[in-house]
Amino acid sequence: MSSIIPQDLIDSAVDWADSLGYLGLALLTASEAAIQPIPPDPLIWKMVLEAGSGFEILLIVAIATLSSVGGALVGYLIGMYAGGWLMENFVSEGNILRLEKLVSKYGALGIFIAAVSPIPYKGLAWVAGAGRMNLKIFIAAGIFGRGIRFGVPGVLLGVYGENIVESLNWLTFSLISVASLVFLIPAMNWWNSLLLEEPISE
Repeated sequence: MSSIIPQDLIDSAVDWADSLGYLGLALLTASEAAIQPIPPDPLIWKMVLEAGSGFEILLIVAIATLSSVGGALVGYLIGMYAGGWLMENFVSEGNILRLEKLVSKYGALGIFIAAVSPIPYKGLAWVAGAGRMNLKIFIAAGIFGRGIRFGVPGVLLGVYGENIVESLNWLTFSLISVASLVFLIPAMNWWNSLLLEEPISE
C-alpha cells in the first residue's frame, strides 16, 4: 500500500468518478477506505472548486466523510474474516506491526490519526476488524478524523476558490513544501518508531 500510484491511473479514476457526480464521489471514497489505493482527495478538491454554493460544498464533504467511514466499515468486516490474508499479501510486515500497535496502544486516537493523515486508513480498518475493536469507537473516530481531513481543504477551497490555485507561485509552493516537511519528518519518524515503543502496562 505504500507504493507510488501512477498519476495517469489517479487521473483516470478521478475523471470516471467525476462523471458520475455524487455517486462517483461516494464510490471512490468508500472503496479507498476499504480496499483500493487511489485517494479521493483530488476528486473532492475538483468538485469543491466547481461547487455553486456553500451548501453544495458541505454536501460534498459530508458525502466524502460518510462514504469513507462506510467503506472503512467494510474494511473492518474484511479484517474480521480475511484480515490476516490481506495484510500478509498487501501490507509489509513492518507496517502490519505498526498498525497493530496503533490500534492496541492508541485505540480511538490511532483510528483518528489514520483517518486524518496519510497513514493507510484501510489497513487500520483491517487490523481493527481482525482485533474486534469496539465498533462505536471505530466509527466515531473515523467520522471525526475524515471530517477534518476532507472538511478543512473543502472549506479553504470553498472560501478562496481559484485564488488558492493562482497564488501557488514558486515562492508560495516552496514555503508550503518546507512547512510540510516540518510536519511530515517528525510524523514519519514517529510512525517508524512505533515498533520501538513499549506497550502501555495494564
